[in-house]
Amino acid sequence: MRINWIALALFIFVNLLVDWAIDRKLRRVSKWASRVHRLLALALQVMLVVGMAQPFGDAMSSDSSMNLAMWLLWTYIAFYVPKYLWLLLAWPSFIRPLPRGLKNTFATLGTVVGLGVFGTLWWGTLVTPGKLQINGVTLSCPRLGQAFDGYRIVQISDLHVGTYGTNTSIVQQMVDSVNGLSPDLILFTGDLVSRRTSEALPFTEVLSQLKARDGVVAILGNHDYDDYCRWPDSLSKVRDHEALCDIQRQMGWTLLNNEHHIIVHDGDSLLVIGEENYGEGMFHNYSDFNAAYPDSVRHLPYKILLQHNPVQWREDIIGKTDIDLTLSGHTHAMQMMVTLFGKKYSPASLRYKEWGGLYSEGNQHLYVNIGIGMVGVPMRIGATPEITVIQLRIKN
Repeated sequence: MRINWIALALFIFVNLLVDWAIDRKLRRVSKWASRVHRLLALALQVMLVVGMAQPFGDAMSSDSSMNLAMWLLWTYIAFYVPKYLWLLLAWPSFIRPLPRGLKNTFATLGTVVGLGVFGTLWWGTLVTPGKLQINGVTLSCPRLGQAFDGYRIVQISDLHVGTYGTNTSIVQQMVDSVNGLSPDLILFTGDLVSRRTSEALPFTEVLSQLKARDGVVAILGNHDYDDYCRWPDSLSKVRDHEALCDIQRQMGWTLLNNEHHIIVHDGDSLLVIGEENYGEGMFHNYSDFNAAYPDSVRHLPYKILLQHNPVQWREDIIGKTDIDLTLSGHTHAMQMMVTLFGKKYSPASLRYKEWGGLYSEGNQHLYVNIGIGMVGVPMRIGATPEITVIQLRIKN
């Protein structure tokens, strides 16, 4: 990765000014605290430089470089966000004419908020990612066949296994939880990796343990197309993408790339449509709805569409097709969510109209799973990793 050293130096200089302001207050409390803070500030600048110097944008760089950069840069952010909040709230304490008691009030307020944010960020890094949450929903449809009344589907999404390096503990916990639900069908709605196929290799044995009566059906997400790193040539990119598809098939998954899969029980059928990623904005478009859902299968009664990006549901599905249920992922709830009085709030709502949970328009439904893994930063604040259990029932 090429570094703009002038911009980086300016950024470090500004952050050191923040450190200087904090140090002024600490020196009045404890010289030892001041010294520790100075050493920490110096270590953080080294972390920033080392993190920025990692060649994580290059497809030929190691996965360890990507993880090292991610953790170093996140550690830097997780320290300096609270520092800036402290300065924002405590700056009146530097005004000389103010009474000492009022100065101390502002300084204390900044300290309390800064420490609270610091603790929240690291709780979201070290604790929340391992707190898997199982959410259940029951959907009724008049077109569902009798043989599928009570049918249990488990949806998982956005594993981004590269975030974990070679640590399989969270993924193993997820697999054990899913298998313990005794699902009839497991549906994976994309983003197995974040950059390239090699990230998946330490997890293939664990993921191959997923079991359901009618197997595991999967689609690709926007991160599964090798678009997020630089490749030496187009052939290398194509081969890596094909390798990722092969790995999923070797794990026993049915991968649908603009294809469909029919499940039959006692003469009744359920159609699973697997559409490739619906690109909009900055994302590449790989979807071909007509190829995934040809005329030859449109007569089948109950239809489930797997589409990684939930945006398509409102743009092209509801009121325009006879798709009963769409399952998506992609949003992660932007890895930040808060629940107040039973209602969920997330910055993802600024970007996506449907960003997490169940949405319905008449007899057409969309469920957006907020995912299990992480991308960009190894943090989930309130957005607990999700396993979704969907039970289908006949609507009388």
